[in-house]
Amino acid sequence: MNTGRLLLLPDDPEAHERERRLAARGLGAAPVPALDAHAARLAAGAGAPFAGVNFVHTDHQYLAGLHPRGVPAAARRVARAHGFSPYVVVRRKALVLDDVRDYPRFSPNEAVDFSGIRAYLGAPLTDHDGFVLGTLWAAAREPRDWGREALALVKTLAAEVAPLVRGTTGA
Repeated sequence: MNTGRLLLLPDDPEAHERERRLAARGLGAAPVPALDAHAARLAAGAGAPFAGVNFVHTDHQYLAGLHPRGVPAAARRVARAHGFSPYVVVRRKALVLDDVRDYPRFSPNEAVDFSGIRAYLGAPLTDHDGFVLGTLWAAAREPRDWGREALALVKTLAAEVAPLVRGTTGA
């Protein structure tokens, strides 16, 4: 899918199944205070001004957990092309961008142009089958060296958040 300024989003052959699994768990349509708290933990631990838990749908993303808090539920729904989580979901592994503008694939992203994001760190959130439902991420408006400690932190916290998104539904 091509959306403006040569941004190519990755093919996502699992998008419809992800949509089904999110709906079965009631995720990706409303804020979840516990996920806001996990986003705040990541922001504090990584020294990042922004962090979130989002679920990637076929045509949008939903920020179910967000730091800083106070963003209305309606504003938590963003275009699929806004941000870097669709890449994490498709890659099924963490993504570290110390300076987004250093990567031609990522630099034309709406998050860079409209939100001023210059650095991103994200890890996948999986269900009980290992199916990726979304991401836990941190972001900053200045380039930064996230380092191994921040990468380890986002992976550890993603593992802690995963049981909350798995729910009891057997997908």
